[in-house]
Formats: sequence, C-alpha cells, structure tokens
Amino acid sequence: MNHKPSTINHLKTVLVGCGRIMDRHIEAIGVNPGIQIAMVCDTNEAKAKAAAARLGVPYVTDYRKIKGMDVAAVLTPSGLHPQHAAEIAECTDTPYILCEKPLSLTLREAYELFGRIDRAGKTLLPVYQNRYNPLVAHMKGLIDSGRLGKIHQFICNVLWNRNDDYFKIDWHGTRELDGGVLYTQASHYVDMVHYFFGEVVEHKGIGGSLRGFEVYDSVSAAMNFQGGVVGTINATVSTYRTNYRTEFTLIAEKGTIRLAGTNLNTIEFWDVEGLAKPGIDFTIDHVYGKGHDTLYQYIVENRWDMFPSRKDILSGIRLMEMLSY
Repeated sequence: MNHKPSTINHLKTVLVGCGRIMDRHIEAIGVNPGIQIAMVCDTNEAKAKAAAARLGVPYVTDYRKIKGMDVAAVLTPSGLHPQHAAEIAECTDTPYILCEKPLSLTLREAYELFGRIDRAGKTLLPVYQNRYNPLVAHMKGLIDSGRLGKIHQFICNVLWNRNDDYFKIDWHGTRELDGGVLYTQASHYVDMVHYFFGEVVEHKGIGGSLRGFEVYDSVSAAMNFQGGVVGTINATVSTYRTNYRTEFTLIAEKGTIRLAGTNLNTIEFWDVEGLAKPGIDFTIDHVYGKGHDTLYQYIVENRWDMFPSRKDILSGIRLMEMLSY
C-alpha cells in the first residue's frame, strides 16, 4: 500500500517498533484521511532504516529523540510496553501515546504507567481493536439489550499455531517480555469476554508449558462473572501446522449463538427467540481484523470516548493476571 504524501493537515504519527504488527498499522493509517506516518523508530537500525526507506520518512533508533509528532504508536515487545509508553510520554513532546496489546503484563505496571502518563500531561490510548469488529460490536449490543434474557454460559476457544520459527524471535516465549498465550495471542478474546460480561468473581484453571518455553503455550480456564455467567476459555499456540479454530458459543435463556472464523467474523449457528439471523456481511479479509482502521478513524475525529475507560482497562488487566496460571 502506498503511504499518503505529507500535508500540513495530517496528524503526524511515529511508529515505535518495526516488527510483525507494524504492517497492520501502516495499512490502517493508509486508509484514514487526516493522519500520516511521519517517522519510524527501532533500536535495530537496519529495521528502522528499511521501514523508513519504504515509507519515505526519517527514522531514529532512540525514542527519546522523537520530536514534533502528534501520535506515537508503541509496537514493541509486549513486556516493554509500559516502559516505552511512559518514557515517550515523559521525554518527548508527543501528546497521544497509542499502545498495542497487552498494555502491561501486570496490574502494578498498568497503575504505574497511568500515573506516569498523567504526570507527563499526556493521553494513553490502548489498542483494543477487536471491540470494533462488526460482529463483536453487534453481539455486545445484543447482550446489553436484554433480548437474549439471562446469559447462562459461554465457551471460547482460541486454537492457533505458532511454529518453532516464531519462537526463535528473540523475545517470544520469554517470561520477561512475552507473557504467554493469553497475553500475546488470546488477549483480545480475554478482553472480549470481559467486555461482554464484566467482572470475574471466581476462576479456576491450569496452564502448561508443553513446548519448553518460559511461559504457558496452552491454558484452560473456567470463570464465573458478577452477573452469574459462567464460561471457559481454552487457548493454545500448538495446533498442528496451522491455526485451527477461533470460536465463541453463547448459551442464553432465549437463544444460542455460535461465532467462528478469523476474528469471529462468521455466525455459524443462530437460534434466538423472535430474532432472525442478521442479514449483515460481517466478513473481515484480514488476519488482524479491521479494528485498527476504526481506531485510527476515532483518533482523527477526536472521539476519545470510543476508547476503553481507565477503569475498564485496569479491570481487564486484572482479569488477565488472574487467568495467567
């Protein structure tokens, strides 16, 4: 995708970290008039230089040297997100700090990060792009409407493959920077059940490092929410050869619904009292979904209310920490 040329009216964005997720941000910014990539940063100069040449922008290898940007997108290894986001807020003139998932690996780090961002007078924008996917948003509205009656149970399975080459990348699979399957692969689905059902009051589960990593590659967890909903999350990166399934089944007083497909973009089963299956095309033709597009649109439109609240974020990180057995 060709990047938009610079104009004075575009918000200037610096991409901090030139790894796997960078291309999704380049695409998302590319489809949003009013915002542009104006700089890239990576401590690996070869990566930074290659990305800069591709985009036709300058690069730096030290994020403390970032100047004149409106938004800094933190796309670095998971365990470094709190440090990088906080130091960019403190050491640069960038007012908005966008941070990829997970925001932090612990609740303590999250509280510290918010405190440092506040003291710097900046704004933290966490990336929860799956909340903006059309079918997830539709399900949230349906649950909140009460049309399903009492929600009884859910089953969420994230059964993916990350091969040995993936874990040869320096930080993947490490306790310090990765966090394991729930943080690095399934975090958006943990957030989804938190988004749908709220606070967990009880949880049990087990995790396994079956491939010898420092973190869990497989987790099974059962939980009970404040409203009485019970459910399970099963997540792995060890399916044979390729990703197998992403699926979510909801069992309610007045309906049963099963979602599947990339980023849960397909209704596989629908039986809801008095409500026909939606005649909407929820197809998403991207492995990461298209939520990043919407996220950058909200930045351009100054729709800060569309980002999760601090209370919501901290509650979700608390749940992640609970389930990281």
